[in-house]
Amino acid sequence: MLWTRAVSPPPAPALTPEDRAVAAYVGLAIGDALGATVEFLTPREIQHQHGVHQDISGGGWLRLKPGQVTDDTTMSLALGEAILAAGRVDARAAADAFDAWMRGKPVDIGNTVRRNLITYRKTGNPEAPPSEHDAGNGAAMRVLPVALATFGQPPDRIAAACRAQGHVTHHNLLSDAACDTLVAMTHDFLAGNGLDAARQHANALAVLHPVFSWHGKRRDNPSGYVAETLQAVFQALFATDGFEACLVDVVNRGGDADTTGAIAGMLAGACYGPAAIPARWRKAVDAEIRQRVELQALALMKQG
Repeated sequence: MLWTRAVSPPPAPALTPEDRAVAAYVGLAIGDALGATVEFLTPREIQHQHGVHQDISGGGWLRLKPGQVTDDTTMSLALGEAILAAGRVDARAAADAFDAWMRGKPVDIGNTVRRNLITYRKTGNPEAPPSEHDAGNGAAMRVLPVALATFGQPPDRIAAACRAQGHVTHHNLLSDAACDTLVAMTHDFLAGNGLDAARQHANALAVLHPVFSWHGKRRDNPSGYVAETLQAVFQALFATDGFEACLVDVVNRGGDADTTGAIAGMLAGACYGPAAIPARWRKAVDAEIRQRVELQALALMKQG
């Protein structure tokens, strides 16, 4: 009898930051499209209507086509185009891009975004006035292009870039803190650091601003308040061990599910990489949007 030695398959190639960047942007679009179907529903209503919501099927209060995305993705794309055109994260370029986006009559737009973009039209000042009432998730949901464009840059430049885009519509301390944390987590994931590194950022945010504390009671039906948004996202991200499980967990909490889905998809995509994204979701999301986010992700990484 001839004995042969078992040959182990070659190890899978390590993921590059660019691989993770593309997965983050595709993940954002997928989470947006998946969550939009159940936006503003409670977990009980979702269970009654869908069982476990886990397919990109459109519908919802916006009556979307299957695979159609909302403002989370389209505002991100508008911001990314502005960054690429300006060569940096520039407040006026971002404001002009958002204004053009709003003039295009998007399928959805947040009240704070609309109000402060109208103010920009009147004043020409790309920085909205500070307001303790503008602690919504509108700046956080679109921060991914900033994270990709500033990967590897010094902390002061990263913070300035976050403010430049965020303050166009959300000049608020809690919004700033959320954007800073999401960018730091994304940078760690792009560098190949795992959930433990990301958890340190989430915990540090809760120490700095206890309203973000995500330990304890499950955050179901999260509102557009940025603290509730991140509580739901962090709970789903750190309680699961894969891209699909994370997104199914977070969108079935209901509430502002397109935004929690988008942010969770961004983080989980960067963490787990493109191979973790289910093929059925990748195929279901609008093909043009998928191509745009993939190309923009790579372009922003080259600029960073």
